[in-house]
Amino acid sequence: MILADKIINERKKLGWSQEELAEKLDVSRQSVSKWESAQSTPDLNRILKMAEIFGVSTDYLLKDEIEETGSSYISDESPEAERNVRIVSMEEASAFLKVSEKTTPRIAFGVSLCIMSAIALIVLGGFAGAGALPEAAAVSIGVSVLLVMVAVAVFIFIMSGKEMDPYNYLEKEAIETAYGVDGMAKDRKNKNSAKNTALIAGGVILCIISSVPIILTGLFLEGKDSEAGIGASMVGLTLFIIAIGVNLIIRGASAIGAVNKLLQEGDYTIKNKKASIIHERYAGIYWCTATAAYLAWSFITNDWHITWIVWPVAGVLWGAIACIIDAFVKD
Repeated sequence: MILADKIINERKKLGWSQEELAEKLDVSRQSVSKWESAQSTPDLNRILKMAEIFGVSTDYLLKDEIEETGSSYISDESPEAERNVRIVSMEEASAFLKVSEKTTPRIAFGVSLCIMSAIALIVLGGFAGAGALPEAAAVSIGVSVLLVMVAVAVFIFIMSGKEMDPYNYLEKEAIETAYGVDGMAKDRKNKNSAKNTALIAGGVILCIISSVPIILTGLFLEGKDSEAGIGASMVGLTLFIIAIGVNLIIRGASAIGAVNKLLQEGDYTIKNKKASIIHERYAGIYWCTATAAYLAWSFITNDWHITWIVWPVAGVLWGAIACIIDAFVKD
């Protein structure tokens, strides 16, 4: 075996991931990956350190003719299979970041459209309830606006998804990056870190304070004739604020996520990629069910000022479900 194969076998014998070995050697995961794919060779100090933590001699690591004798360990995966990962070139990485930068604002806008799509129906329904508008006209106009906005959002999602399709493997497969890609990705991450963090923080704050208009309406207009119309308008304003907040969060989080996909950090480590595949199987069913429950409750009771609580509750529950999925994946 060559040095690359011996590093793989010894690492697997100890049950370590590339990241864990990298931490013990005080190097990056990409360095370990390149050693194991025979793209580069560790320096003498790293070889001495590996010999120590693996419990083998330096001769065993350095001399191809010396084979392993003290262990019957058989790798679950051959060295050749483990090295059979996709290499991301500088050109491909740059193209991915460019497409991500272009599609992220569109997707954020599409999500905002979905959130705001019910505003017209809610507001017009409120004024219809106060006698200012015919109920049939309010419902017809509101539903029409809702359907048009959702249709536009779906079109945006489909077109943006089509542009991102060639790079979907970055979310699901183990990758190795060509020389220079890591440095470029880290530079971009550091350069935009403050901006993206501010976008996420601003979005979260807007979502937190979004219910203030509804609270104020309940405090100052309770029992007044104008309560229905103004209350519905405040619900619409709440949804509008949430739409802006979510837009900011998506912009910031997507920019961070794009770089993390190339670095295989954060949500895109090898373990998290495995978990995300399982997440996808259940997320569609879960959120479709939550949406159906929200619309059914809202239309049946017409309590739009209350039914919005479905979304924060659904978000918290999905977080718990995702944690359970992650625990099973780790096990």
